[in-house]
Amino acid sequence: MSMHDQTDFTRRRFLASVTGGLAVGRMALAATATRSADEPFFLTRGVVITEEDLTLADWPERAVAAGLTTIGLHAPKSPRLLARYIQSDAGQKLLETCRRLGLDVEYELHAMQDLLPRELFDKAPELFRMDDKGARVREWNLCVHSEQAMQTVAENAVDLAKTLRPTTGRYFYWGDDGCPWCRCRQCAGLSDSDQSLLVANRILDAIRKVDAKAQVAYLAYDNTLPPPKQIKPKSGVFLEYAPIHRRYDVPFERADDLKTRQQFEMLDANLDVFGRENAQVLEYWLDVSLFSKWKKPAVKVPFDPKVLAADLDTYGRRGIRHVTTFAVYIDADYVSRHGEPPLKDYGEQLRRWRRQPGRG
Repeated sequence: MSMHDQTDFTRRRFLASVTGGLAVGRMALAATATRSADEPFFLTRGVVITEEDLTLADWPERAVAAGLTTIGLHAPKSPRLLARYIQSDAGQKLLETCRRLGLDVEYELHAMQDLLPRELFDKAPELFRMDDKGARVREWNLCVHSEQAMQTVAENAVDLAKTLRPTTGRYFYWGDDGCPWCRCRQCAGLSDSDQSLLVANRILDAIRKVDAKAQVAYLAYDNTLPPPKQIKPKSGVFLEYAPIHRRYDVPFERADDLKTRQQFEMLDANLDVFGRENAQVLEYWLDVSLFSKWKKPAVKVPFDPKVLAADLDTYGRRGIRHVTTFAVYIDADYVSRHGEPPLKDYGEQLRRWRRQPGRG
């Protein structure tokens, strides 16, 4: 072969390799794009239930069949009682079932009654909140300007996490349910939201000593729905937005009553403070306890798939990728009275939702 022929042959091999490489690259990009298009937008697709709801023994299997990723266990009053259940044979069996099914488990807790034990009030009332009349009171939350109170809360949060350890690394230690925070001279200048965020920041610091990648929720709900203005969230504190006082017979964004509009306006206001990347919506689409006014026998949940679809558009357009709903009172008795809950419809909509180009 002449030198010219060798050069020409080498050039052809080079061009062929480049062309082949480009083709492989295009195929890889196409495969990646296909996988991305197939992957659900909502990373967390969950339900939040209580221990009592587990009379419906196949809750984990139902969740997986609906395409959900996460079960949250809720402690409305005492996380210690939930921890006791998790340590029991039944609780360990539940966790093993969830592990086998690939289902994440989180713990969503109204925790302050346990994180600052109420019996401490008799010896150290200064740890506890002051009411509007200037009296230290045993009930509800704490004084966030008491270093001893904050340290006690942080230490007990770490201790509780030894048993209630979420598989996602996302911790939910909420204040007492819709209850006021401290009104002492030092705390009076801070809103309930600011005080709640101070506690979340402190718990994050403590938890990260035992779980380096931990994240801690700030619950925007009821009296802490307005965003904090004076305290800034530490990196690792994420928004959990729970609009309990909205309507469910119309899409959230389209409701025109004052209460629902106020709830909706707080969504963007909180996202401006906490960001969107790790934000979670805690909704009530399947919360039978809410629609039953927290009394049994439970009513049938008034689920409207069109409302859910519109609401997912509202949240998804804003870049919120973690969505869950209370499903309390969906237990064996509920299924016996009302038949199957709309769990599959809920899960299917979450799984199929996609963000449209140019929207949001």
